Amino acid sequence: MTPDQFKTEMIGLLPRLRRFALSLTRSGPDADDLLQDACTAALQKWEQYDPSQPLDRWMFRVLRNLWVSEIRKRNVRQGQGQVPAEEASELSVESNTDDVLTAQQVRAKVSDLDPELSEPLLLVCAEGYSYRETSELLGIPIGTVMSRIHRARKMLVASMSVMESARS
Repeated sequence: MTPDQFKTEMIGLLPRLRRFALSLTRSGPDADDLLQDACTAALQKWEQYDPSQPLDRWMFRVLRNLWVSEIRKRNVRQGQGQVPAEEASELSVESNTDDVLTAQQVRAKVSDLDPELSEPLLLVCAEGYSYRETSELLGIPIGTVMSRIHRARKMLVASMSVMESARS
């Protein structure tokens, strides 16, 4: 694979990569920064990519690893520069309306889940990865992926039911 082919394939993945970055960071500006850092790292290390493997898996792994490193740095700095998810305007949802449930409301509920639940849920349900692929991407056993997705779905159904009851 040539550098130009690598760049072309990576550019085609940008919308999916941004969605995953947003699911990790829970913040639009942080997701954009993370995506930029991941693309920079990937372009610098493109020769380490094994063309026999799907590029999207490699890029998702780069994104996730960079985010884990960022979380560790933030914990060391004791949260400087962070905006709590509940205060982020792009995640706020008006739940007192009688409108039909929107994708934005579902995304907000998914954002309320712990990352250990939301990451596998989004990779399988939004990105279309199999349980096995998600297991490899996140470095956890396939049974754990299935369990986490099951728990995430149950929690979403419960929170949506509470929201529906509140509207009634």
